This record gives sequence, structure tokens and C-alpha cells, in this order.
Amino acid sequence: MSPAAPPTDLHELFARVRVVPVVVVEDEAQALALGAALLDGGLPIAEITFRTAGARAAIAAVTRELPELVTGAGTVINAEQVDQAVDAGARFVVSPGLSADVVRRAQHHGLPIFPGVATPSDIMAALALGLDVVKFFPAGINGGVPAIKALSAPFPGLRFVPTGGVSAANATEYLAVPSVLAVGGSWMVEKALVEAGDFTEVTRRSAQAVALAAPAVSAAPAATSASAAAGK
Repeated sequence: MSPAAPPTDLHELFARVRVVPVVVVEDEAQALALGAALLDGGLPIAEITFRTAGARAAIAAVTRELPELVTGAGTVINAEQVDQAVDAGARFVVSPGLSADVVRRAQHHGLPIFPGVATPSDIMAALALGLDVVKFFPAGINGGVPAIKALSAPFPGLRFVPTGGVSAANATEYLAVPSVLAVGGSWMVEKALVEAGDFTEVTRRSAQAVALAAPAVSAAPAATSASAAAGK
């Protein structure tokens, strides 16, 4: 299995878009329709989660048919799923928790990995694995914005992507925190919309998310050049 070639500007993309849709789809057809709707709404990135049997095929279809949509694999919980994500063409990996096996397998493939953290101990373990961007999950029940601000003090070089409980109503509050690189959310890709085939509404909500994040984008600090060069 050949290593994946990660985008060298992934951190810049996160910093520019600042909203990463967290997607649950059942099959390739749903994934392609949803991906097109996201692009039409101005969101060129998606995290397709390994929560359904069709996730791997969905990622493969989107990376093949919609290469302009930077597609990652989410809810990756073991090393085997990292391999599946690589085979499907995923350009980054997101995990709900911190597993050294998952991180090292992603690093072996040269694939950017964003593991979930919730505590200082999690963060220290992530730093020891050479990471400088992590997912804060589930953000809402783990203290939200105040928790991220508190964690940023002892770990000033770390960037967060809070996910879980982030919505259109509070996204700007998260994005205003200097250590937040982007937020992950599903409000623009709600399961009910996907199941109903209401991709026009997905596009509308995606455009709203882009507009919502725009002030935060202009105020956000740029990703570090070292991280960008590493393609993390």
C-alpha cells in the first residue's frame, strides 16, 4: 500500500474555510449529491464519518468524482480504518479520541490526523506524538469555549478544532478564540436533510456557514509555516 499524498496546505484550508462539515451518508449516491451541495454552498471540505457500512465507498466516490472537495475520513477508531481511509483516497483522518495506534498508522501513510482530546493528559499524549492540531470533542459537554481558553494557556502552541455541540448559534463564539483553527459541525448536513434528499437546503445552510465564518476568517491567525510544510 503506497503512502497517501496529503495536501500541503491543509492547515491553510482549515484556516480559510473555518467550518468543516461532519457528514453521515449511507451510500455513494448520497455522498455525491451531498458533496455537490457543499461545493455549491462554498464549502470545499468534508469529513465523511465511518459510522455507516457505506462510508468507505462514499469517500472513494467523492474523491474520484469530486476531487475539488477535500474529503477526510471521520470517526476513525482503529488502525484498520486508517488503511481503509487511505485506500479510499481520504486526504485527512479525524478520530473521536486519542489512540497512539491510529495516530502512528496515519503518520506512517503521511496522512494528516486530528485525534479527539478532552483533557490535559490527552493533549500531552498528542504533543508527544508530534501533533499540533487536535479535535476538541465533544466540545459542548466538555466545557465549550471556556474550556478551550483554559487549555490554551498551558499549551500555547496547540490549535483546536472543536466538534460536538457546535452549531450556527455558537460557531462564531468558538471561532473567536485565537487557538481555534476551525470548527466541525453537522448543522448544514443534518441527517434528516440527507435522507429527504433536500440538498438545496444543504447548499443554503452551507452558504450561511461560509458567511457566518467570514468575519472569523479575516481575524484568524495564519497557520504556522512549519505545520503547513509538514502537511499536518
